[in-house]
Amino acid sequence: MAHEKNHDYHILEPSAWPLLGALAGFTLLFGAVLYFHDVTPWVMVAGFLFTFYVMWGWWSDVVKESNVGDHTPVVQIGLRYGMVLFIISEVMFFSAWFWTFFKHALYPMGPESPLVDGQWPPAGIETFDPWHLPLINTLILLCSGMAATWAHHAIAHENNREDMKWGLIIAVVLGVFFTILQAYEYSHAGFGFAGNIYGASFFMATGFHGFHVIIGTIFLLVCLLRLQAGHFTQESHVGFEAAAWYWHFVDVVWLFLFASIYIWGA
Repeated sequence: MAHEKNHDYHILEPSAWPLLGALAGFTLLFGAVLYFHDVTPWVMVAGFLFTFYVMWGWWSDVVKESNVGDHTPVVQIGLRYGMVLFIISEVMFFSAWFWTFFKHALYPMGPESPLVDGQWPPAGIETFDPWHLPLINTLILLCSGMAATWAHHAIAHENNREDMKWGLIIAVVLGVFFTILQAYEYSHAGFGFAGNIYGASFFMATGFHGFHVIIGTIFLLVCLLRLQAGHFTQESHVGFEAAAWYWHFVDVVWLFLFASIYIWGA
């Protein structure tokens, strides 16, 4: 028949989400500029809410497409490629923070800079002992990644939804625990964000990583809720695969942060 589908691709219906997403992003950015100039914070708050609404609605539509069978094996390949490209962009993002840390650590600015190099860390900076709380947080995040891997293996190779559930629960709980301990660490820092390049580099790198941990924890939590709703199958679980890949990316970034900033840079 002329109107029968004879291919494995999913042709999307016209959608307002891309336009609404652009408007939400502009509102958020414009509101941030107003807030930074002490005009009003409410436009930025409205932009946040607008952006959250677009995220919720757009991703809900993607979930519905998956549940009705639109995500064929060919479509799943495209979704995986998209997630890989997103993670590559995140690698580039964190490369900037590693770049600035190594630049200032290898060529610290002194009082007569750039003629005479200073010391690293700068004088008066009391760094963290990497073998106490940072090491504990490293083990916590690695165990969380192992739990996510267990959940992935359970659904992809054994079709075991019960093991997947407990793997996700453990991964989410450990992710929350990591965030709590990092907040505790920040509260006991012997240096601040402003006034020194070490503090600025430290908090930008580890702070953005902490933000990604929060995002990844929410990502895994959503997968847990979807699992409880019966959304994932052995053949179709790309949403959870994306969450697991993202979580392993967060693990790897933390290992580099731990080795370079907490151990080498201190």
